[in-house]
Amino acid sequence: MSEPTRGMPAPARSLAADLDRVIGALRQGALNKSGLFALLAALLVVFSVAMPSTFPRVGTLQAMMFQIPELGLLSLAMAIPLVSGGINLAIIATANAAGLLMAWILTALMPPDAAGGTLVLWMIGAFVAGLVLCLLVGFVTGLMVAVLGVHPILVTLGTMTLLHGFSIYFTRGRTLSGFPDALIQLSNDTLLGIPLSFIVFVVVAALVHVLLTRTALGVRIHMIGSNLEATRYSGVDTRRVLVSVYVVSSLLCFLAAVVMMARFNSAGADIAGSYLLITILAAILGGIDPYGGFGRIGGLFVALWILQTIASGFNLMNVSPHLALASWGFILLLVMAAKRARTAWLQSSRRPRA
Repeated sequence: MSEPTRGMPAPARSLAADLDRVIGALRQGALNKSGLFALLAALLVVFSVAMPSTFPRVGTLQAMMFQIPELGLLSLAMAIPLVSGGINLAIIATANAAGLLMAWILTALMPPDAAGGTLVLWMIGAFVAGLVLCLLVGFVTGLMVAVLGVHPILVTLGTMTLLHGFSIYFTRGRTLSGFPDALIQLSNDTLLGIPLSFIVFVVVAALVHVLLTRTALGVRIHMIGSNLEATRYSGVDTRRVLVSVYVVSSLLCFLAAVVMMARFNSAGADIAGSYLLITILAAILGGIDPYGGFGRIGGLFVALWILQTIASGFNLMNVSPHLALASWGFILLLVMAAKRARTAWLQSSRRPRA
């Protein structure tokens, strides 16, 4: 036992040990991010050499920035519960339900001739309705996880099924489209050549990074993911923290819903259905521990660029997108195996020799 923890009660010693593990994992995360940068650089070089006339162009970079935001926001919504030791399988269903509610207000309730200030008020009303729905879903989900003690997989699986079923019943499986131009511009307009939606994603990712690393809530989320019982014994209101985790996750789903509405000019129950597993893939590839307690948004950001680079490169090569998906899984397995092998090697090198 280390000298600083000698004489502490057992829960306090456990918490101190977990905090040491968190600090060590954060340091290790910096090394993992360096490996991600190296992988990204290697992919850029390979695709640039394979397609020198099409891949290394400003247009390709801009196209990737147009495609990253919705997956990026949903990955952030998945990352926060993962850091807390949970998961949110309802992120896609939540975003789609919010998108359908906002789309219904903008297409069925709003007068066709709405313009100027009236149009702005209708759009604000639609956004507020979508936001309230997402916050309500996150609050109820958090209460069931934190207060009732139901496993996050079961809670969010039930929430996902409930929302998806209601969305299909509400629309009869159809999509709603035809939104105001002011909303569509969020996806199509650029600032200095950078898509506005990508700027929104970068700002939100920076805010989530600050939340997880520079606030008391972020520290407590890491502590809960590392050891829930020790965190509770230390005096932290773990129930409130867990509710906050799923509320923030649902808030990010709302932002993703707005971006998807602007990008696709439609809302439906099955939009972005394939993104669920990809968000988990991006989070784990970015260095977030699937068992909770550790993870940095910077690694997730780089992982998203890796996945998008592969998808864009294969698309320019006219390769099946299914092969790109398979390559994502292969890279995840490769990275996890390399990380596991490196950990085992470090542990063996530290053992005293006879």
